[in-house]
Amino acid sequence: MKILVINAGSSSLKYQLVDTDLDKMLAKGLCERVGSKDSYIKHGADKDERIFAQYMADHEEALKVVFDALIHSERSTITSIDEIDAIGHRIVHGGNYFDSSALITDEVLQKIESLCTLAPLHNPPALKCIQVCQDLAPGLPQVAVFDTSFFQTLPPSAYMYPLPYELCEKHQIRKYGAHGTSHRYIANRCAALMDQPLEDLKIITCHLGNGCSISAIDHGIAVDTSMGFTPLDGLMMGTRCGAIDPAIIPFLEEAEGLTPAQINEIMNKKSGLLGVSGISNDMRDVRKGAEAGEERAVLAYEMYAHSIRKYLGQYMIEMAGVDAIVLTAGVGENCDRMRRLAFAGLQPLGIILDQEKNSRSHHGKERFISHDDSPVKIIVIPTNEEMMIAQDTYEIVSKL
Repeated sequence: MKILVINAGSSSLKYQLVDTDLDKMLAKGLCERVGSKDSYIKHGADKDERIFAQYMADHEEALKVVFDALIHSERSTITSIDEIDAIGHRIVHGGNYFDSSALITDEVLQKIESLCTLAPLHNPPALKCIQVCQDLAPGLPQVAVFDTSFFQTLPPSAYMYPLPYELCEKHQIRKYGAHGTSHRYIANRCAALMDQPLEDLKIITCHLGNGCSISAIDHGIAVDTSMGFTPLDGLMMGTRCGAIDPAIIPFLEEAEGLTPAQINEIMNKKSGLLGVSGISNDMRDVRKGAEAGEERAVLAYEMYAHSIRKYLGQYMIEMAGVDAIVLTAGVGENCDRMRRLAFAGLQPLGIILDQEKNSRSHHGKERFISHDDSPVKIIVIPTNEEMMIAQDTYEIVSKL
């Protein structure tokens, strides 16, 4: 079955064409800066990637460009939309409605639309993409795969906030989490690499990039995660502050004369690595600054590692132990120095990093970086949300 996976961001559109029979990615690409006169599309797989300047006013135009690239590029793998069997969409927010992926119907669309206030940057463009696909390929089955559904298994003690219960009920305030498709994928791959059933393992999964989240997966069930009502909660990130004392918000509003919207802008776009280092939200740039001895860069580096260690400790206690810690995304996969800092001194807890394995460069490869004698395994696994979306889509569509 050939499945097109669509991942719509606020100003981007990632896509992959996957053949589930061959378990193979046939084509992929990225439409970037959608809505800008500088928009462009990257199309191709691995070394065959090409970049084309292409104005795309909105996601509707971007999708038309994607279909054109899939069918008419010099290395196209299909000759018609009719060769696509189904389309899978990444949907950031499924609220309390969805604890698993769902075939897209009018009712599902209405529920996704009702959640736009909780994910204003992501749910609206995803909805638009679904509607455009319905127009371009009427009758083609489409599936919604929700980032939040993996965390619907959290117990109330983990997902509720200690606010007045009536307010939480009225406004659907609870911990929803994010990156759920990524956490689900790397947890399954971890079990496969350890050659053990997922149901027999306690795993801490770490998605560490510009956006960061850590999850506790106890015998295959997500029991806690660091992101909360929004993706702002939890770890220190590239530009997001993560968890802070909530009293800082009214204090800054009064002390600096800031509006709630301005505070939100600061916490989401001007904090984290960027805010502390004053250099960049990119860990590579902050690392260079830290290695050059720039004091604020060193501080940002250490704070980032400190926030990781806090959640590792919390989730080990919550699950009464851990069998494996998995790292993924830009920082988790590629920054050996951050991994070394995050796991330093944890040998008494059974977490022993192998310094030589950790320092090796294996871009894009799954690998163990823990010492052979480490009771807790440390594993680097590149995430593949698109393959997870394709698998969910196949499972649902194949039953139609």
